[in-house]
Amino acid sequence: MTLTHQDIVELTAWRRKLHRHPEISNEEEMTAKEVVSFLADSKPDRVLTGLGGHGVAAIYDSGEAGPTVMFRSELDALPINELSGVAHSSLVPGKSHMCGHDGHTAILAALGRQFGRQRPRRGRVVLMFQPAEETGDGAAGVVADPRFGDIAPDLAFSLHNLPGVPLGEVRLKAGVVNCASRGMRILLEGKTAHSSMPETGTSPMQAVSRLMPALPGLGRASFNDDDFRMVTVTHASMGEAVFGVAPGHAEVWATLRTRRDDNMADLCAAAEALAKEIAADQKLSCGFDYHEIFVASVNAPEAVAQLRRALDDEGVRHNEEALPMRASEDFGLFGKSARSAMFFLGAGERHPALHNPDYDFPDDLIPIGARVFMRTARNLLG
Repeated sequence: MTLTHQDIVELTAWRRKLHRHPEISNEEEMTAKEVVSFLADSKPDRVLTGLGGHGVAAIYDSGEAGPTVMFRSELDALPINELSGVAHSSLVPGKSHMCGHDGHTAILAALGRQFGRQRPRRGRVVLMFQPAEETGDGAAGVVADPRFGDIAPDLAFSLHNLPGVPLGEVRLKAGVVNCASRGMRILLEGKTAHSSMPETGTSPMQAVSRLMPALPGLGRASFNDDDFRMVTVTHASMGEAVFGVAPGHAEVWATLRTRRDDNMADLCAAAEALAKEIAADQKLSCGFDYHEIFVASVNAPEAVAQLRRALDDEGVRHNEEALPMRASEDFGLFGKSARSAMFFLGAGERHPALHNPDYDFPDDLIPIGARVFMRTARNLLG
C-alpha cells in the first residue's frame, strides 16, 4: 500500500502546523491532542494517552496471533528561537522544531492512515508518539508506565533525519549507533567573604579553574574504540553577580559520554573522585547530581536485517557511513526489552544541522520514511 498524493499534501500541511506550534519536553499536551485527532479517521483499535507524560500509543490489531511491532517518533521541540524564515515558522518565541520531530511524527501518522485502510494480517502495530526525547525523560517514562506492559513490543523501530547525508539516503548498521551520556552537576560549597577581605572566606574559584581542564582530561581513546570516553564542560557559575562579595558557592556542569553503557559507571566514578580531590585541596565541600541520562542505542542484528530488507525492497540507497554517532538518543532504552533498530534518513548534504536555528525538516522525507516503515511492517506482519 502506498500514500496517495492527497495523503502527502495533507500530511505535509499537518507537519507544518505542528512546526508552527512547538512544545518543548514534558509540555507536549496540545501536540499529543493533535496526534489523537489526526489519527481518529484511521480508527485505531486502542489509543493510550498520557504515557510517560504526554505520550500517545495508537494500536492497530489484526486480531490474529503474531508479534507486536512498534514504530516510534518524538513529540517534543527545543528551546531555540527559530531563524529559518520559512512561511510556517514557529509562532512561539524561544521554542521551535529544530530537530525534525514534527517530521518524524508526520511519518508515523502516515502509517496510521495506511493501517486504518488495511490492518496487518497477523499480530499488531503500535505507533508510539513519545514525549521528552530531548531530555531523556520520555522513553524512561513510557517504559515505566504500567500500561506499557500491555503493548510491550517484540520488535521496535525508529528513524531520525540526518543533515549532511544526501537527501533520502539511509545510514544503518548493527551495534552501537548512539552513545550513552548523562549530565553531571558538581556543587562546590565554601564560605562567602567581603570582597575586600577574601582571605576570611573559602572561595571555590581555584577549584573551578582546575576542574575546567581536568574534567575533559578524563577523556580516553578515539571515537572508533569501544573504550571511548568524553567529558565536555557545558556550564559554570560562581557566587553572585555583585562586586562586594567573594564567592562561597559554585557549580560546574559537564556531559559525560561513552560508547558502552558499562563504561559510564567508571567515568562517573572518575569524575566524582577528581572533583572530591580538588574540592578537598581547597577546603570545600562537594556534591553531585545527574540529569538527562541516556543509555547507548544499540541496533539488534535481527531488527537491522528487517530494515535492510525493507530498504532494498523499496529501492532506497543505504550504507553504514557516519555511524555510530557521538550524539545520544533515548530510543536505546526500548532496546533493553525488544529487538530494536534505528536508521538515519538523509536530510541533504548542505541542509542546516540539527538544533541550528535555521533548520527545518524536509517534507520530501515524509513519504520515504513512511515507505520504509510500512514495508518493514508488511514484511513482518503481512
